[in-house]
Amino acid sequence: MILEISGGYVKSEFHNSVTTIEFYHPQSNSLPLKILDELAQAIHRAGNDNETKVVILRSAGEKAFCAGASFDELSSIQNAEQGLQFFSGFAHVINAMRICPKFIISRIHGKCVGGGLGLVAASDYAIATEEAEIKLSELSIGIGPFVVGPAIEKKIGISAFSQLAIDAAMWRSAQWAGRKGLFAEVHLAIDGVDESISKLANALIHSSPEAMAEMKKIFWKGTENWDHLLLERAAISGKLVLSSFTRNAIEKFKAKR
Repeated sequence: MILEISGGYVKSEFHNSVTTIEFYHPQSNSLPLKILDELAQAIHRAGNDNETKVVILRSAGEKAFCAGASFDELSSIQNAEQGLQFFSGFAHVINAMRICPKFIISRIHGKCVGGGLGLVAASDYAIATEEAEIKLSELSIGIGPFVVGPAIEKKIGISAFSQLAIDAAMWRSAQWAGRKGLFAEVHLAIDGVDESISKLANALIHSSPEAMAEMKKIFWKGTENWDHLLLERAAISGKLVLSSFTRNAIEKFKAKR
């Protein structure tokens, strides 16, 4: 199943008890609202599919895994309601990943920025290449990682999260992300990532679906309020994105592309 979205797409494929969800956008796999909405729906469908035992999340191409929020859409937001709607897209994806009763394995093949880091943190197991540098760039454009923050903090702790959030210009290496627990594995090249994902998925499809679902509940214990929390955080970002500081920062970024 492929949904084409303004030059990008979200694609779901099922094979041998594994559903692979792939997203793509020509601007370094950035995330406009339509892609976020379809990602959330694709994850919900996989979670509700009795034939699916494992979900793999990946992006297309060989460069960036995800550039985060679409700057074109950020610059088009005209009021707080539109801002809330856009940032709620990230909330819906993270919550879909959180409540999905299947383990989600993420394939990280390149740089990952901002909201994309939320997808990685909300995965149950992330496998990356050595080129998979990470950065939370939100503060540099006058907003903050409010929606994705809870998922990142849960995965790597408040200290590491605050380091990422405060130094919004610094790229952290895949090894740093591995030491902090964001990446479960780091491989030299994408072939090693794919081989590891294949082995893990094959092991999981022969495991008990009921046991895995119960394990996932334990892993995500304490996040039951995220349906409301992440929307509250989306409202904060939705207001801040209207500031003159953010408007100017986004335009400067777009001019460099």
